[in-house]
Amino acid sequence: MTKKKILLLTTGGTIASHKTEHGLAPALTAEEILEFLPFMDNVCSLEAQNLFGIDSTNMTCGHWMQIVHAIEENYEAFDGFVVCHGTDTMAYTAAALSYMIQNSAKPIVLTGSQRPLEMEISDARMNLRDSIAYALDDASSGVSLVFGGKIIAGTRAKKVKTMSYNAFASINYPELAVMRDEHLVRYIEPKPFTEPVSFCHELNPRVFLLKLTPGMSPVILKDIFSQYDGIIVESFGVGGIPDSLLHEFVRLMEEYGSSKAVVMTTQVTYEGSNIGVYEVGKRVQEQFPLLEAYDMNLEAVLTKLMWILGQRPGSFEAVRELFYKTVNYDIYR
Repeated sequence: MTKKKILLLTTGGTIASHKTEHGLAPALTAEEILEFLPFMDNVCSLEAQNLFGIDSTNMTCGHWMQIVHAIEENYEAFDGFVVCHGTDTMAYTAAALSYMIQNSAKPIVLTGSQRPLEMEISDARMNLRDSIAYALDDASSGVSLVFGGKIIAGTRAKKVKTMSYNAFASINYPELAVMRDEHLVRYIEPKPFTEPVSFCHELNPRVFLLKLTPGMSPVILKDIFSQYDGIIVESFGVGGIPDSLLHEFVRLMEEYGSSKAVVMTTQVTYEGSNIGVYEVGKRVQEQFPLLEAYDMNLEAVLTKLMWILGQRPGSFEAVRELFYKTVNYDIYR
């Protein structure tokens, strides 16, 4: 039987880091990472390619484009893809790739580690082994994040611990599967794709996240509305605009109309938003064309809005239609 071909794409991060006098810094090449995986020769044909080597804190939309380009360029030649990535922004990249590569019948897996691969005690080998095993399974498809034995949909992952090996959680949606003693146990039945794979080459990075704090001054709103095309308001509880910001927010919404895509979401990790519950949210909801994140991850909201605005939609209704289209398990209404 012909072995499946898996392409390992390296981007830096802790998994590829080396200890220096100035702290951990990405140093291992794709070829050096392969040397830690000789046991995979028996189960698949594994190739590796260096994309870049950065701390994931420095990840940008341009880097996402590079990852997408590499996958698109090699899509026909490989059966699956594993992207080695730093943990700090891996959930954002997983969400971004979910929108930039849709309907992929081939698995695209992101993974990393909390300790460098070259350390004697590290979670890196386990995460790489699990990621490759998941990518080799015939039923695997789409974009996912594999870490600490969990397989999480690319739009539902969030880093919830800074140092522990079980650093990621699936937010407001079950894990797709888990690894148990190197065996894959699925919780969610994979959905077949009815459309061919599509690759997106345009994002609009002019999206701002406004995290509300008690007593925040409204003076900041004018600059945000003038400089950004998409605005995500991360409010308290189920969502709403406090009285201290309301007058200026209303004025700017009236000035800019539907030319700005405004999304209301919540700072609370679990259970989502519902801005119509309280008067502070309902009055804004009734006055203006707003989007609501409901149970979506912040990482998904941000990258989905970048993807939508990158398509240059001609109206607020077009934005709304794309925002509420379910992509890779990202929203449940």
